[in-house]
Amino acid sequence: MIVDDHPVFRQGLRNIFATEDDIEVLAEASTGEEALQLVHELHPDMLLLDINLPGINGLQVASRLKAEQTDIAVVLLTAYDDLEQVLHAMRSGGAAYCPKDIEPEKLVEVVRSVMHGNFVVAGRTFTGAELRQWLDTGAETAASPSVMDLGERFVPLSAREMEILQFVTRGKSNKEIAQTLGISHQTVKNHMTSILKKLDVRDRTQAAVYALQRGWVRAQDNKQAK
Repeated sequence: MIVDDHPVFRQGLRNIFATEDDIEVLAEASTGEEALQLVHELHPDMLLLDINLPGINGLQVASRLKAEQTDIAVVLLTAYDDLEQVLHAMRSGGAAYCPKDIEPEKLVEVVRSVMHGNFVVAGRTFTGAELRQWLDTGAETAASPSVMDLGERFVPLSAREMEILQFVTRGKSNKEIAQTLGISHQTVKNHMTSILKKLDVRDRTQAAVYALQRGWVRAQDNKQAK
């Protein structure tokens, strides 16, 4: 199943696989919510999933599927490619991470490799054990000196933290977030402290910029929400 909110890009992906006898595109979705619904209805083997989606983003979709312990393999696609983004993607439940400018034949190779139980990152193919080792090494590289001084490695945001971060990018206060989510003000503050620490940023503004740059939240969504 292909998940991207741009019809032309979805059609391009569909065309890539149209000539492959062993690959069938079951459906397309344009939002994270629609993707989750169709996954539960159709049970595809694999999801080609854009990270930058309206509503819940691709990382949240992958995290939810991982939490549900589904057998579906998730290949995450992104226009923003850096080490921290890779770590977030793979630790959220991704089986592969590909930039959107990947060559079509390479993407087909990734899909086949993942369906054989492998993991693919940065053009390299890993077993599960090899991926865990690679992620640990990457986490140590990505972690700031302040985080490493605490003896901690890179840890991705939880589902709740990602949800709160989306509200932060819309300019919502802790009080407003607490009221919307039906949780205490202190709980929101605790989550914010964790978010700033994990992203290694000083304040809410930097956290919002971090999320917007990586496509976790879209500027147009924020405008509509205000």
